[in-house]
Parts: sequence; C-alpha cells; structure tokens
Amino acid sequence: MLLSILLSFGAKTGTVSEELPTPIDPNVRYVFYSHGYIVEGENPEPVHPRWGKYTFPAIKEALAEDADFHLIAHHREANTDFGRYTKKLAGQVRRLLSAGVSPGNITLMGFSRGGSLTAYTAQRLYNDQLGIILLATCNPSILEQNIKLYGRVLSIYEASDGAGSCTPLRKNGRTYSSFEEIQINTGLEHGAFYRPIPEWIEPVKAWLDK
Repeated sequence: MLLSILLSFGAKTGTVSEELPTPIDPNVRYVFYSHGYIVEGENPEPVHPRWGKYTFPAIKEALAEDADFHLIAHHREANTDFGRYTKKLAGQVRRLLSAGVSPGNITLMGFSRGGSLTAYTAQRLYNDQLGIILLATCNPSILEQNIKLYGRVLSIYEASDGAGSCTPLRKNGRTYSSFEEIQINTGLEHGAFYRPIPEWIEPVKAWLDK
C-alpha cells in the first residue's frame, strides 16, 4: 500500500511516500532518500549509544518542507539484502524513466549504508544525468572498492567523522557528469546526519533546487 503524507510547512509542500506514487506524473521531480543502517527494522527512531537518536520521520519532514518534489523514503526491513535492494531501487528509477520523467528530475540520496546503496544503484543505471547525493558515505571500506561514480554527484561529509571525502572515488573513472563536495564542521561525527540540522539539510535542498 502506498503510504502518503501531505506535509504542510510553508507555501510549498512536498509529498512523502514509501513507494512510487500511482499514477506517475512525468512532470514532477522525484527524490529518493535511503536512511542509515541503524534504522533497518521496525523502529523509525532508534538510538545509538554514541550518536543518539536517528530521527527518520523528522528528516523526511525537513526534506519535504517547502519542497516541490515527491520524496520517496522507504523504511527498510532488518538485515536488508544489499544486492536485492539496489536492484529494487534501480527498477523504481527505470519505471520513472519509462513513464516519461526526465533523468534530470530524479535524485537518489542516501546516508551511510543508504549512501552505499545509492552509489551502487547508480552503477546499475549508468545514467550521467541522474542526481546522486552521498551523505557520509565514503568510509575506508567503500574507498577500497572499485566503485564508479555516476550522475551529477553531491557529496557531504562531516569533518569529525570516519566517513570522509568521496574525492578518491573519482580516480575510478570519469563516469559522472559533475562532482561537488561539501565538508561540514559540527563535531557530531556520524551523528551529524542523524538529525535534520541546517548544516547538511540546507546545502542538500539548495543543490536540489539548482
């Protein structure tokens, strides 16, 4: 079942759902947000002993506030199979493209494991016009893999976090059409992306509005 919420914050509102809307409007922009590993399971607000509560509902609301896009933010089940999920995400994007949505009006965004899912989904799609936003994604394990960046890429990372710059991935090939990176300095480590703070929400929304 499509779970859809109309958020009424300000003049413009964005629609949030767990799955693709039916029918698909080819004139609408679509943004996918993939949460971090800790949220996998039944609890949308799990608490990490070091970084505190992951406020998944509040992040969705903040992203949709004053937005003119449809936000798709699926709450993944526990121990989600990585390969199957990237295949599912890629399939949803292909459905949008088949319905006439321009690739420039589709963005995949993810934090931590959600960012890894985003990057590998982009590899499945081989489309340099899709928007790709990686939040605290490039930890040492990811950097060791021969992953290629695709699309119009925005990377945001926290200076105090173990997941740092995604710039090293650029050496794996110029398969992307553009690359922009922002370092934020909150001192909150990985937890900077657990809540919708202005330091990362504002540059994400500004980039989406370009």
